[in-house]
Amino acid sequence: MDAFLASTASVFIAEIGDKTQLLSLFLVTRFHRHALIILGITLATLVNHGLSALLGAWVASWLPPAWVPWLVAVSFIAIALWLLFPDKDDCGESRLLGLGAFLATTIMFFLAEMGDKTQIATVVLAARFDATFWVITGSTIGMLLANIPVILAGRWLMERLPLATARIAASLLFVLLAVITVIAAVSQL
Repeated sequence: MDAFLASTASVFIAEIGDKTQLLSLFLVTRFHRHALIILGITLATLVNHGLSALLGAWVASWLPPAWVPWLVAVSFIAIALWLLFPDKDDCGESRLLGLGAFLATTIMFFLAEMGDKTQIATVVLAARFDATFWVITGSTIGMLLANIPVILAGRWLMERLPLATARIAASLLFVLLAVITVIAAVSQL
């Protein structure tokens, strides 16, 4: 359950103000097909974060067990620093838009998540927890919790969110996860 809760909270908070939220806003203003966009985000996230979690679990399996918590803690700190810098809106016009709301959303969201902080967080969380299914489930739900309000409330919500505060809170969450990881590692010595 810790893996699920940590993944849900981490991805939700890290997603606030992320480029994929901007992509969600762009897609809903373009297509006005809420359900298809949500389904596309769900599928793209399941596949992207599923592969990421499997990678994280695999990396953790070949590393010496004593190294894993320290590498995870350093990764959490790196993500915390990365979160302090806002993403740019780079979701302009694309030929993918001609594929329709569902396919365009699925493909564009999958590509936007490549190398994104929430994808890296999923790799790290899967390395941290021995619960790949719960990391995938939690990260997907966190992604949906962050993006569905944008899809439903759109621009009104984005204009009222304190994005700088959200980035700082997300950064602090990842620092806290790093500290908890180190404390757990030290207590096992």
